[in-house]
This record gives sequence, structure tokens and C-alpha cells, in this order.
Amino acid sequence: MAANGSGGAHPVRTLKPGIYAPIPTFFLPDCEDLDLPSFQTHVIRVAKAGVGPLLAGSLGEAHHLSHAERTTLITTARKALDAEGLTHVPIIAGTGVGSTRETIELSKQAAKDGADAAIVIASGYFAGVLAGNKKALKQFWADVAEASPIPVIIYNFPGSCGGIDLDSELITELATEYPNLVGTKLTCGNVGKLTRIAATVSQPLFVSSHPRKDSDEPFLVLGGYVDFLVPSIFANAHGAITGLANVAPYTLAKLFELAVASLKDREVLPEAQRIQGIVAEADHTIAKASIAGTKALLERLYGYGGNPRRPLPPIEPQAAQALWDHPHTQALVKLEREFSGKHRA
Repeated sequence: MAANGSGGAHPVRTLKPGIYAPIPTFFLPDCEDLDLPSFQTHVIRVAKAGVGPLLAGSLGEAHHLSHAERTTLITTARKALDAEGLTHVPIIAGTGVGSTRETIELSKQAAKDGADAAIVIASGYFAGVLAGNKKALKQFWADVAEASPIPVIIYNFPGSCGGIDLDSELITELATEYPNLVGTKLTCGNVGKLTRIAATVSQPLFVSSHPRKDSDEPFLVLGGYVDFLVPSIFANAHGAITGLANVAPYTLAKLFELAVASLKDREVLPEAQRIQGIVAEADHTIAKASIAGTKALLERLYGYGGNPRRPLPPIEPQAAQALWDHPHTQALVKLEREFSGKHRA
């Protein structure tokens, strides 16, 4: 049993291979306060589809949230999941901020609030100093991993941290030396990097020689996009953390299921490839519309979404309509309705 929840002890929830969704943070239209009813509804929606929630990430506008709001999101999500009987679903919380000290502080608080893992990105504010300093970057994740009471995921997203792009050698070194690091999210989109890391950490000898601190699960290698999920599974990766899982959670859970099944049963592969093609086109189209575009699609699909918190602008009405009408979006929506309907049936 672990005691990293606001309500006391609960079963240890480890991260497993699969699909995770960076949950948007929803705001009330007039005052930009947290819209907790919409947030609760969405967390439950994706979790029931078999997709794990990640809170206060890039899509969740982490840099627009106060410490208190981060706590509110974690405790609200945990209570909502538990109330629906989803006590087994782990919560990942974004805790990467400016300094190592504050990142550790947020990681400790997230554990108290009920998060089961933290995902940490390097700050891009001093990227001019850090980007070329491998020693400093390695020390950052080493310090956070050793001080955090919950496992830590390395988040590599050059576009959100001033161009800092961790190479496969550094990530593999960190995975080897620090057992409280349990995975990496690669939003660099570098398939070769993903393949190199997975080739090392997915080997049985690596798993047995370098076990994680509190889990028998492997060091997870997760794509930051889902347009190459099937090829990544064949390269021994473990899934994805993807914004598209907010729009089509049942579809992506099904795609992951088929991709894994196709490793042993090649007769499943053509269907996995068909779905992967639809998903890849939609991922490319929808990602270009960023946070505001994803929220606009959620508004059309589920009746909630709203706008980002300022200074991020809302999507223009004409652009929102064009995104909804786009053939790639409509093909994904059709697939999602098919899979979600089958699940409910």
C-alpha cells in the first residue's frame, strides 16, 4: 500500500504500457477560474476508454496554473476517478518548472495530492546555457528523480523548452543510473531516437540489471505523437502520451491493442495499419491547431472545451469550423463513434 493520496492509503498504481492523454485544463468563460465539472467529466471519459490521464502538462497549460490550482486538479481528478470505481487508474502530474528546487517542491506536493507519477520538462528560460551542457541537464533529472517521492518521466519537447533536445545517449544513461526514472515522452518526434532508446531499455537483460525503484514495469518509451504508434510498437516502444487521445480515446486505445496483438498475430496487422493511417492524418491536422483547436473539437463533440487562458488566443470561428469539417477530422470522429459505441454495447 502507498499513502500518496489525500484520502489516505491506496493500492500502488504503477504506469504500464499504453495510451495516456494530457488533459486540457478547462476555464470558466467570464473569469478564467477552473471549470472543475468539465474537467471531472473529461477525466472520467478518457479513463473509461482505457486511457490514462496526465494533468498540468503542455496541453493542460501548466505554465498558466498556480501551485494551488495544480493541487486542485490532482485532488479533483483522484476523487472523481475513485467515485467511478476507477481506483486502479494512475494519475501523472506535470511538475517541471523553472528551477530544480521548485520542480522537487511540486513533485512532493503532487505526491501528497494523489499523483502516482510526475512528468518533468527542463525549463527553456535559460536554454542558451543548458542546451549544450549535458552535465547540467543530467544533474537536473538526477536531482529530481532522487528527491521525488513518486516516479518521474523525462519529458523531451524542444518546442516548449527553448530548443533543448535530449539525445538518446543521455536518456539511456539516466534510465540506467536512476531507478526512480520510469520513462520518457518524446515529443521531439524523432523515431530514430525512440528506436535507439527502446533497443536498450526493452532488453530483458537491461530490465533485470536495472530495475525501476518501485515497480516491475519496464522503463517506458512513449511517443509524444501517435502518428507512428504501430511502427514504434514494432521497435519495442510502449505507447504514447498524445493530445489526440482527448478527442478519440477509444480509437487510440484500440489502435494500441491491435498494434501489440499484431506482434504475435500478423493477421491483425492490416487492421492496425488501416486505423494507424486515419489516426496519423488526424494527428497531423489537429496538432497544427494546438490547444485552442483541441478545445474547439471537444466543444463540438462533448459540449465543453472553452478557450485557453490568456495570453493564448482562442481559435477563430472560421478556423474552428474548418478544423471540424476537415476530412481527416471527420474520418477520426467516425472511427471514434464506431469504437465508443461498440464499447458501450
